[in-house]
Amino acid sequence: MTADREIQDEELMGIAQDPEQALRLRRSLRTIAGATSLDPALREMASEVLSGRADVKDAFQDPRYTEAVYQRLHEMRRAAEDQTYVERQQSKGQFADWDARQQAELERERAERDAPVHGSVGGKRSAQR
Repeated sequence: MTADREIQDEELMGIAQDPEQALRLRRSLRTIAGATSLDPALREMASEVLSGRADVKDAFQDPRYTEAVYQRLHEMRRAAEDQTYVERQQSKGQFADWDARQQAELERERAERDAPVHGSVGGKRSAQR
């Protein structure tokens, strides 16, 4: 993504139900934006939302983007149906490894998000005084 600015989790609270969900949504949008194997319309949607040029609710209702999402889901379902038992077992192992890395990264991002702000007074950022 080449945006000058990236939205913050708080800007996703219009669609996310809590800060954790907003964090995961922003991370997912980053993944989509950077996945060259995905449909360009999906990558564009994610980049537009991340940059703040598009509202997440509007993007999720845009027919170009919803069609790309449905097409990708169809491809995923077809690929899963075509897997052999051995391939499914390998995929499960690969997913477990990937999921463990994702959880570690989420923990790191949560720690950064929740870390106390240095130079704060009374729990508030000094710039807010």
